[in-house]
Amino acid sequence: MPKFEIAQHSFTATIVEVLRRHFGEYAEEIFQASPILGYLNNKTKAANRGSKARGAFANHYALYVVVEDYIKNGFADGKAAIPYAKYQGARFSDLFKRQRELPFGAKLQNHALNSRLNDEFKKFYPTVGKPPIVRDVETQRYWIQEDLLQVTLRRKDGKEHAYNIAHAIIDIIDAYVATKKAAFEGFLDACRQIAELGKSAPTKAIDFVVQQLKPNVDARIFEIVSYAVLKAKYGQETVWIGETKDTVAEEFLILYKTGRTNANDGGIDFVMKPLGRFFQVTETVDVNKYFLDIDKVQRFPITFVVKSDETADQIRSAIRSQAVAKYKIETVVDSYMDAVEEIINVTDLVAAFDTVVKSNQLQMVMEEIVVQSKVEFNYSDDDEDENGNSDEMSLSDM
Repeated sequence: MPKFEIAQHSFTATIVEVLRRHFGEYAEEIFQASPILGYLNNKTKAANRGSKARGAFANHYALYVVVEDYIKNGFADGKAAIPYAKYQGARFSDLFKRQRELPFGAKLQNHALNSRLNDEFKKFYPTVGKPPIVRDVETQRYWIQEDLLQVTLRRKDGKEHAYNIAHAIIDIIDAYVATKKAAFEGFLDACRQIAELGKSAPTKAIDFVVQQLKPNVDARIFEIVSYAVLKAKYGQETVWIGETKDTVAEEFLILYKTGRTNANDGGIDFVMKPLGRFFQVTETVDVNKYFLDIDKVQRFPITFVVKSDETADQIRSAIRSQAVAKYKIETVVDSYMDAVEEIINVTDLVAAFDTVVKSNQLQMVMEEIVVQSKVEFNYSDDDEDENGNSDEMSLSDM
């Protein structure tokens, strides 16, 4: 079989360790010969460190549930009464239900099962020509591409042998999710500790929040922390508003989070009441991303919260320069740029948090971070037993 290039990162060693448990001295060769293992290696870069990519599990779990079905029906161990080619396939409803039972999977949609896993795999391995998931749209039945589970090698005795990697795939994803879960629980514990120490050591709280705004931090954490800080900041500000002059009254500004950080919600992350301001969180200074968000809301003004140390003027200038290069027409560029109501950068967020801390609102911010993090990652204290152990840590327990 052809060998594929393996990009080494911190979780690669764990993958190799799992493969050695299953295949001994042939682990490295199997790793290099399998595009599906190479794909998993690419998809687990975020395991032991922060990542600019969102730490989502949709594609991992789409692969997980179809491979799990393959194993459950005896095909991985040769115990099935029929060849896999004659198997009627797994029902979509069963796979969909199963992926939502997995850690962080409660809100997953059907996109990964239906197309996204296959599309992304093709981007990584365009010459393989076989999608990981085979789907019958009419019957809503699904299969794993069995050829991708079979790795044939010439052993040291000169004989060729086919190795089935189904069980190894399950163990690799188990290990990845357990690692991410442990990292997230560490983040939650840090939030709680900072909240408790805030009154006596506010500098530690500020340092902690600054760390969550670094470029290598999970994008969802950045959005959650940004929301908590801005909600507290605006919550101290008021406006006078009313339907008539006689009904004008003072109201506090309230910031609402409109959905999950990876939701398809029209590009609006936060909404402010009663002013009706829109906020969008982003990590890039890519004009296409900004203008797409603006178009989604018909060029309604948007405040962009940007994970960048560049000043608002620098970011605005960079966006405009790209826009001029792309559109050429000044009036078109101006209409888009007018919709960029405000740019809030990392420095602004840190300054806002400093003000919030001085106003004795630290605990409120930290509690908001904990609440929003649990919502985002589908985590609940109810999932823990009396010893503090989650019953979700072993994904392969049926």
